[in-house]
Amino acid sequence: MTFLNPTRRTFLKSSAAALGSTSLLGSTSLASIDPNSYSDRIFHATHYGPFEAVVRDGKLVGLTTMTELDSRPTEMLTYGVMDRTYDKTRINYPMVRKSYLEGWETGDIKPELRGKEEWVKVDWDTVWSLTAKALLDTATEHGNEAIFSSSYGGWSNAGVFRPNVLQGRLINLMGGCTNTAGDWSAGAGQVCMPHIIGDMEVYSPQSAWETIRDNTELFVLVGCDPIKNNRIEYRVADHGMYAYWEEIRDNGVKFISINPQRTASDVYLNSEWKRIIPNTDTALFLAMSYHVLENGLEDRAYMDKYTVGADKWIAYVKGETDGTPKTPAWAATITGIDAQEIKDLAELIVASKTCIAGSWAIQRAQHGEMAYWSIVNFAALVGKIGKPGEGIGFSWHYGNGGMPQGGNATPVGMSQGRNFVTKVVPASRITEALENPGKEFFYNGQTNTYPDIKMVFNAGNNFMSHQQDTNRLIRALNKVETVVCVDVWWTAATRWADIVLPAASTLEQDDITSGGTYSNDRVYAMKKVIEPVEDSLPDYEIFEGLADKLGLWAQFTDSEDKMYHIQLAYAASGAAKHTPFEEFWEQGYAFMGEPLIPEREMKRKRKRSGRTHGFTKQARKWVRHNDFYSDPEANPLHTTSGKIEMFCETIANMEIKDCPGMPVWMEKHEYLGSAKEGQLHVVSPHPWFRLHSQMGNSERLRDLYMVQGREPVRINDQDAADRGIEDGDLVELYNDRGTVIAGAVVSDGIMPGVVSIYEGGWPQLDNKGRCNSGLVNFLTSTQPASGLSQATSANTVLVEMRKCEDPEGPNMAYDPPAIIDDIEVAEINEDKVGTERLAALTEALMADMSPGEKIFFERCTVCHAPREVTHYTRQQWKGITPSMFPRAGLDEEEAALVMDYLMTNAADAN
Repeated sequence: MTFLNPTRRTFLKSSAAALGSTSLLGSTSLASIDPNSYSDRIFHATHYGPFEAVVRDGKLVGLTTMTELDSRPTEMLTYGVMDRTYDKTRINYPMVRKSYLEGWETGDIKPELRGKEEWVKVDWDTVWSLTAKALLDTATEHGNEAIFSSSYGGWSNAGVFRPNVLQGRLINLMGGCTNTAGDWSAGAGQVCMPHIIGDMEVYSPQSAWETIRDNTELFVLVGCDPIKNNRIEYRVADHGMYAYWEEIRDNGVKFISINPQRTASDVYLNSEWKRIIPNTDTALFLAMSYHVLENGLEDRAYMDKYTVGADKWIAYVKGETDGTPKTPAWAATITGIDAQEIKDLAELIVASKTCIAGSWAIQRAQHGEMAYWSIVNFAALVGKIGKPGEGIGFSWHYGNGGMPQGGNATPVGMSQGRNFVTKVVPASRITEALENPGKEFFYNGQTNTYPDIKMVFNAGNNFMSHQQDTNRLIRALNKVETVVCVDVWWTAATRWADIVLPAASTLEQDDITSGGTYSNDRVYAMKKVIEPVEDSLPDYEIFEGLADKLGLWAQFTDSEDKMYHIQLAYAASGAAKHTPFEEFWEQGYAFMGEPLIPEREMKRKRKRSGRTHGFTKQARKWVRHNDFYSDPEANPLHTTSGKIEMFCETIANMEIKDCPGMPVWMEKHEYLGSAKEGQLHVVSPHPWFRLHSQMGNSERLRDLYMVQGREPVRINDQDAADRGIEDGDLVELYNDRGTVIAGAVVSDGIMPGVVSIYEGGWPQLDNKGRCNSGLVNFLTSTQPASGLSQATSANTVLVEMRKCEDPEGPNMAYDPPAIIDDIEVAEINEDKVGTERLAALTEALMADMSPGEKIFFERCTVCHAPREVTHYTRQQWKGITPSMFPRAGLDEEEAALVMDYLMTNAADAN
């Protein structure tokens, strides 16, 4: 250790005397309004909303919601946050799988026992040493590309210092690793849409709510359920959308829902339900297009001015190129919607000021790109895109879609630095990559090869619950030498790991975040509420300790503690311009501009707080694609042509068999159109009481929805009667990939032939290999959406169903695994860790980053955004950045720096 390269241990000693000067930073937030109430309340914020925690004797005993910040708190906040904090599924100590601990020196680690054998409780120095050794062994023996980060998404907590970002920062200091490309949420849409309409669309702001309320006559929900999915948020939910949806509904807007099942939004918005066979949306929009063309209802002037390739696609719709006219009668046999209904719907859309909202669910399917593209083409055919109250949107269900944009700068995180590994694995192709090292695959216009993965590092992510065909993934992991997980709870990912580093929950560490996905109108202090439970540590300290073991502590921390970085993060936000950090931290939140307030609540809010509606008229009247519509020459789209590409030469020239250059109907490998007798189509929407798998370990929440302790499966009443199934029975859903046991919810709100089971369940295998808990991914297929996006097709799956006659006892998914806590573990010889190998790995890597590169990795790679600049062309980046820059809160100067970096280093820059 030298003065220039201090270690964590020496820093902690030297800084202990300074802690007193930061006492203000640990003070409590607003006291209870009731002067007789217990006063020890601490402000915190989560995905589920902001709140004040009530702490007694160091224990969390309750929480108080804050309606001035979260208008309609959900049970995930009021029940879930409390329940999971002290739940029995907490990982209280560092853990190593028994065989891995016994065989780490010899290599006899028995990977086939992952998920089956006991865990051994160890100390922190042991897990840091074993993790450091595994990282160095993998990098030096197989190359850094053999280290694979499965930490995509960043949904583990709402803070800036997310574990996936901290992991990226540390591993990039030693040369980097293979990352994922794309994501699970909208993998097909985010790849195809920049080619078609010049923007990712799926994470983009939607037309402001007022423009819908005041102009729209018909709002078509295509698989879209905003009332349910807006219950959670990537940062901090405030549930501000409900009052606006009510205003839109009460102003007379008609809602039509195209969906295999009736949704919460359908009930809330009084939607007219159009039942459709899953995965057939493309056929429906093709048939409506045919009817429009047959009756001369198209807008030729619009297509001529705003689109390219219309004639090629129209020829296909009419059947001139394949001999099959896409008539309503043709589509009726595919979609299950009567031909006359298809005609009537087409005419109603044309005659009305219509907005069409597509869900992410419809592109999580084989040929999912075609579903999105057919909606775009139909809307362009009838001249809707860019007009007030009309057009298309694919993010109405996410992050308060429709919220006016604030344009505020948000808190910044720590830079991940440069990753010197350029190999990627598409997020839904992990199993295939593990099985096929060296295999070529095509992704987004480029040919890549899968790395030979020897180590999986997973921080704050539950990839074992996300990936399709879970049994196949379990088998594929047997070739991996080490799986490391950083997590708070015994999720599926941790149960199938070798080394588990127990993280503190967000309530047990300080962090900072912001609220309002599109408004960015407030900054939140995620203040430490209680001390870390048992021997868990905050994520920052976990990676700080691992960095120290590797000799990278100074580089990782910049020789500063986390609060220093939190203050820097706040200083970069818009709130810092008018609210000092100390005042912000004391209060718990600070506004950037004024909060968005629905008109029906404005008078009450003004009377109480004196605040006014602060969003500009321009923001409240903003219409998606209106600049392009108003002047397409001055505001071209970021497509090759600058227009909407109804036929896309760029995609066509890729010659991808399952993704041609225009939206066409293609048969699915599994759907009701090819089903055998008795087979049913499974859809797996986002849950009501969870964020994917998060909150699954809240017992009070499970009591609200589980059936006999299992995931509920919604079944049409006739399908249930045909199989002798009654409401509340346990049933088995099965195919050649696996079997799950679930609890029957018999309903007429789902169409015959379709069953619905929420994704994100926690798994538990019984002695017959069945998932006794109901994790749907034991049934789903690894079939990619297409060769363009390589995205998930989770909603393209057939099963059979029967009543379960032999369940093997209760669901044990929410119990901790077997743990051995009385083995004396020998101290690991530091010489065997081999940290001296790091110098050779990093000697040539640490070149200075340009300002734009630093901002890119610091601000733009922490959520739903591409992380490797060389995997996208300059034109694609131009289509991605309109969504990416606002989410990152970049100002014009920062955006220009990043764009310069992207344009200089994109795939086609040389």
